[in-house]
Amino acid sequence: MKATYLICPVLMLVFWAGCVTPQARLNQSQPTLPPGHHAQSFERMVTKTVSCRYLVFLPEGYGQKQQHWPLIMFLHGASESGSDLEKVKTHGPPKIAEKQKDFPFIVVSPQCPKGEWWTHKIDLMINLLDEVAERYDVDKERVYLTGINMGGHGTWYLAWEYPERFAAIAPICGWGSLGKVCNLKNVPVWAFHGAKDKAVPVARSAEMVNAVKACGGDAKLTVYPDTGHDCWTVTYDNKELYDWFLEHRKNKRIDK
Repeated sequence: MKATYLICPVLMLVFWAGCVTPQARLNQSQPTLPPGHHAQSFERMVTKTVSCRYLVFLPEGYGQKQQHWPLIMFLHGASESGSDLEKVKTHGPPKIAEKQKDFPFIVVSPQCPKGEWWTHKIDLMINLLDEVAERYDVDKERVYLTGINMGGHGTWYLAWEYPERFAAIAPICGWGSLGKVCNLKNVPVWAFHGAKDKAVPVARSAEMVNAVKACGGDAKLTVYPDTGHDCWTVTYDNKELYDWFLEHRKNKRIDK
């Protein structure tokens, strides 16, 4: 009998609520306001689904013992956009890792849909990074970010939105705006550009690096005097870049 008495009032309440018209509920929650300006506030939880295809490279020896590996997130250029993941191996760390199985990094390389920009995919990229860090044996203190052209542009944007996530970044022939560049004052930056680049002027990298330095950050720029837009091949073929990555953990440099 007690159960019956507890349930009935609830049923009555639901029935009563169902009889209230939408307009009546609106009138109950929104007081009548006179004409003119009124200060109001708005809050609503919004959820969305993000998805992409990506390549992940696991180095030789991965999983054979308890070990956390440094990770490089690579953002490709506009020419590699689309739905063919093999195109992502055309340049950069995925290309290096394809040939060098003992490349000492986990490499995650998402693919941007054709006609879209990395700068519009910030939520996707950071959530992908979370997914990879949870799924694989990633050293979260040694997560690095790099990209070329459109991906260099995306590297600047993702890093200043989430500077706490990266130990160091290497934007290549990239560009950005100066509004949030001081967010990178604690993130080491090594930028690269070809002096003869006709697609993205070298001044775009120079202004970004100078702005980080003006904020008290650790930033440097390598300019190849005889190189055009493709300055990434020589950059990614140079072991010095990867050694530089490994010199850094989040918020501190590793002394050799």
